[in-house]
Amino acid sequence: MRGFAPPVENLIEKLCRLPGVGPKSAQRLAFYILSIPRKEAEELARSIVEVKEKVRNCSNCFNISTEEICTICSDERRDKGIICVVEEPKDLVAIERSGSYKGLYHVLGGAISPIDGIGPEELRIAELVARLKKAPVREVIVATNPNAEGEATAIYLSRIIRPLGIKVTRLASGLPVGGDLEYADEVTLGRALLGRTEIT
Repeated sequence: MRGFAPPVENLIEKLCRLPGVGPKSAQRLAFYILSIPRKEAEELARSIVEVKEKVRNCSNCFNISTEEICTICSDERRDKGIICVVEEPKDLVAIERSGSYKGLYHVLGGAISPIDGIGPEELRIAELVARLKKAPVREVIVATNPNAEGEATAIYLSRIIRPLGIKVTRLASGLPVGGDLEYADEVTLGRALLGRTEIT
C-alpha cells in the first residue's frame, strides 16, 4: 500500500478487515469512497455508527433487532410451537424470504467447530434449551448449514433436544431446481436420493 497518503492507507487497511474483501477490493472501495461527494461519505459513516448504536440481539431468539424483542418474536400470528434453529441472522432472513415458514427462530451465533475452538459452550445452545423447557414447543427444525460444522451442530442439538420429548427435524437438502445431475457432488446426490418423494 506504499505510495498512498496515510489516511487512504488507513482506510484500505480497515476495509481489508471486512469478510471477503482482499487488498485489491479494499483499494477499489477506498477510491470509490474518495470519489463520492462528502455528503454521501458522511451518510455512509453515519449509517455504520447508527447500526452499532441502535441494533442489538433480541433477548428471546438472538435475531438482530432495534427493540428488546424482535418483530418476529412479538408477532402473535407466528406459530409458537415450532422453532427453527439457524446459525446466523442472515440464515433467518433467507428462510423468511421463502415465505414458507411461520414459526419462531433461535439464532445460535455460529456452528460447532473444534478446529476454530468453537464448542457448544460458545453458542447459544443453553439459551435454546432454557426456551424449550419453559415454552410449549412441539418441533425444532435444525436449519444449520449442510457442511461438516453444520452437521455436527445438528447431531449435537438432536441429542440434547430429543430427551425433552420434542420432535427434531432437519431441513431437506438435495439437488437445486434447474441443476444438472452431472455437476452434482456425491454428498448432494446421496441426500437427494435419501430425501426422495413419491410422484403423485
